[in-house]
Amino acid sequence: MKSRAVPFISAVAAIAGGILFASSALAEPAKIEFPSASPACTLKQRVGLTDIEIAYSRPSVKGRAIFGSLVPYGKVWRTGANSATKLIFSTAVKLNGTEIPAGTYALMTIPGEKEWTVIINKGSDQWGAYKYDEKSDVARIKVTPVHFDRSIETMTINIDDIKDESATLALVWDKTKVPVKLEVDYTDKLLAQIKATMDSDAKEKPYFQAAMFYYNHGQDLQTAKKWAEAAVAERDAFYTNYLKAEILAKLGDKAGALAAAKHSSELAEKANDSGYVKLNADLIKSLK
Repeated sequence: MKSRAVPFISAVAAIAGGILFASSALAEPAKIEFPSASPACTLKQRVGLTDIEIAYSRPSVKGRAIFGSLVPYGKVWRTGANSATKLIFSTAVKLNGTEIPAGTYALMTIPGEKEWTVIINKGSDQWGAYKYDEKSDVARIKVTPVHFDRSIETMTINIDDIKDESATLALVWDKTKVPVKLEVDYTDKLLAQIKATMDSDAKEKPYFQAAMFYYNHGQDLQTAKKWAEAAVAERDAFYTNYLKAEILAKLGDKAGALAAAKHSSELAEKANDSGYVKLNADLIKSLK
């Protein structure tokens, strides 16, 4: 008679092992992902030909007193929560007139009731401001804060008032806004690109865009006129004719400007574009 002891013991061991494995699995805590108290945010914005990126965490008021209390006056602040706020410029910029080279920085601040100090620091990879080193400062910029009655619950960093060559970098939280003028220098670079393209043998050239840039940035109006006429020849549209009219008006050619504006207005009416109808009407009125 053959012994069944070994198989029985093996079976018992297997069952015991399974129970232990199941118990171990049950003992592992479930993975729960809780929402962050200060969610991370990344803002990307182009101003002129400069790409700007801001990475920061956004705390909320939650019924607390903020500036002068939770965020003390007179002390370096990470300008957000968690890691120090990171600021990236693809080209050199000016902040309130102070030159900042292209690069990656920590954006820190020293809040004050009547004046803030905005700090651009090389230590972009740090938690909070605990390892802040003033020797790594690229610039310190004095800014006058704006106070208002309505409270903004969640801290926000915006890039607003965007123009070709400037914008406003603004920190807004609770009842305080800290605006910083941001300027970019792209004119020389773009002028070189325009000249190279327009002087080339390319079959397609950006006549309309080049003429508009010259007109808007005080460049040679005779060249702008030539390109505007080429744009009209390529596409007889209300917007190309309106630009031609603007350039002719600025050159003092009232008759030519009136003719171009009237033609633009007719085309705009056919296209049901009330905006350009109004623009042409205003231009025609100014020429009479």
